[in-house]
Amino acid sequence: MPQSYKRYNLKTPLPFSILLCSLIFSCSTPEVSNTVTLEVKHIELQSPDDILPLKDSLVAPLLYSHIKGIDTLDVSEKKKKFISAVLPAVLVARYRIEQNRNKVKNLLKKENWSEQDSTFYKHLCSEFGTDNQTVLLNRMVTHPNSIILAQAIIESGWGSSRVFQEANNMFGIWSYSPNEPRIAAKFQRDGETIYLRKYADFADSIEDYLKTVARVNAYREFRAARLVTSDPFKLISHLSHYSERREEYVIELSAMIRFNELTKFDNYTIDPSYINLSGSIQ
Repeated sequence: MPQSYKRYNLKTPLPFSILLCSLIFSCSTPEVSNTVTLEVKHIELQSPDDILPLKDSLVAPLLYSHIKGIDTLDVSEKKKKFISAVLPAVLVARYRIEQNRNKVKNLLKKENWSEQDSTFYKHLCSEFGTDNQTVLLNRMVTHPNSIILAQAIIESGWGSSRVFQEANNMFGIWSYSPNEPRIAAKFQRDGETIYLRKYADFADSIEDYLKTVARVNAYREFRAARLVTSDPFKLISHLSHYSERREEYVIELSAMIRFNELTKFDNYTIDPSYINLSGSIQ
């Protein structure tokens, strides 16, 4: 590891946007500097009717937020709207992490790091809970869309939960800091108010969930398994610690994936027409 890594501290603003923006990731090698730009459109809905249906396996990166009223739809329509709204965010969240993983791989080939390189690397080490190069790259591997969708469905009740609709929090992730956006839960534990994180959009919620699974010790077997298989039914057997219900939760995940045929979404990807790549020789 380049020695310059230890010299810098990170100050990174929280990601936030409302209308139309571009997410920019720089992937550098000693010879070429590439900039990958993903064109993302942020949409705050007035009604579930505004959710655009998925046409095929190439998905436009539309990030929805605050989907209120989805719980009033009939079951079939609610399922279609939920998946159409959430799957693009799953793909964007995975894309962000995968692009950063590629940048780390290229960075580790460089002999000399800039201050920006060191800051970027140190930030990811903090986000993923390790300063080991190999472990970091392994933790940045993401898992199939079907598993993420199934967990989001279970945790949010197909989008009917209050924290999903008001805070874009689809996994019920708690907040422990008063300095971050959050909302109070309706329940208490041991007489104490519980707070849940509030996100700018669904992709931020999913990315936070992916990083939680990547660094928490309870999911180490799951992380090891996804390095050797992408079979969702083999992988979910290692997610029993995600819920206090343990094996019952795994059974529910399996049933959710099978009954709703979620594996068909595992081959869905971001429409490449929304991805721009430019490079320049250094």
